[in-house]
Formats: sequence, C-alpha cells, structure tokens
Amino acid sequence: MRILIAQNDPTVTEKIKANLIAEDFDVDVAKEGEEALSYAEDGDYGAIILDILLEKKNGFDVCEGIRNKDNGTPIMMLTEKSTHNDEIDSLESGANDFLRIPFSVPVLMARIRVLLRTHYKEKSGNIAFGSFFYNQQNKKFFFDDEEILLTRRESKIFEILMLAKGDVVPKQSLMNHVWGIDFDGDPNIVHVYIGYLRQKISDKQNKQNKQVLQTVRGIGYRLVDEIKE
Repeated sequence: MRILIAQNDPTVTEKIKANLIAEDFDVDVAKEGEEALSYAEDGDYGAIILDILLEKKNGFDVCEGIRNKDNGTPIMMLTEKSTHNDEIDSLESGANDFLRIPFSVPVLMARIRVLLRTHYKEKSGNIAFGSFFYNQQNKKFFFDDEEILLTRRESKIFEILMLAKGDVVPKQSLMNHVWGIDFDGDPNIVHVYIGYLRQKISDKQNKQNKQVLQTVRGIGYRLVDEIKE
C-alpha cells in the first residue's frame, strides 16, 4: 500500500518515511501543497499525511481540494501548527485525524493503522446508523431493507451525514463538499436540500412526528439515531 507524505520539515518527512518503509509501505513525498494535490489526484494512496504549513497551497486548501474531487482517501493532518482552531479547521476541511508535532512514532503508526482499518472496512460494505444503511460500493441508501431514492446532491449530503454518525456537520462544510468552495449562489440551497431529504426520510419512516435529520441552529445538521432517542 502506498502512502503520500507532504510535510514542511524535511527532517520530519524522513522520520515518517523511514518508519513507514520499515512496515512495508511504499512512500511518495510531495515538497509543497500544489504538488501534494497533484499527487493525490493522480495516485492511488492508502492514506495521506499532510502538514498545514505547506508552501504554494496550505494543508487546508489541499485537503479541501482532495475532498472536492470526491476522493475519500484517509487524511491525517500532522503539524506544528496546533491551536484548537487548527484542529477544528483541519477536520472541517476534510481531514480524518489530527496529530501535533512533536509526536510519538508508535502513536503515529498506530493511528495510521486505525485510519486504514476503519476506512477500508467501511469501504467494503454498509455503514449503519440507526435504521439507515449506506452501501458505499453501489452508492445506495436504505431505511431498514427499503431503498431511499436520492438525487446526486441529496446522496452526497446524506453520505456526509451518515459518515459523521451523529456528529454535527457544519452547513459551510456541506456547501464546500457538495457545491464546491467557489459556489457563489444562495447559501440557503443547503437548507432546501435538507428539506428534500427530510421528506424522503419521513416517507420511508411513515412517522411525520419523528425528526431524525436535525438542524443545529447556527452550526449545521446531524442525523439522530432514532433507536437511541
């Protein structure tokens, strides 16, 4: 399996590379952000280890660029830039994990293995949340055993919400991932599509009084596990 490293510090890069090779991974190295994005678009990687502090294009922009291409490769943000907001911004830009420099090599390797195990286990089958199932292979959604027929954009929104598994997904994050970061239309379009989804979910549930797709005022949206609620 091949791993892409894009780090600002060559010493950190060599340290990570040596440990990955020792565990039989193949490794590519990108020296700056635009090169990292190009590698990610052209290559088939098991995971990407990305720094925020990259030249030409920072890690946030690289991460968003990868996700905007519908590339679900697991991304770990590994960086010296380590404020609370940096971690939040990393996750909202599409990163799966965040680790600060300096770091423990055993911890880094363990978290990479967790990323790979989680991603490829989910990729091979259904993701379940409450009564909902998402088959990633054929891009189909089900309530119990009955398929929910969705448009392309509805599917992308529901996929993001399913993968969040109950966590709140910011409205702007949905906008960026579904319509692109350059979209300059009406931001209320997200709410419109959430309404479409709610109707289709209600039709399958036959429960007009149970809201499993919730709005978190001023933040975004989340799915609620009706079994637990």
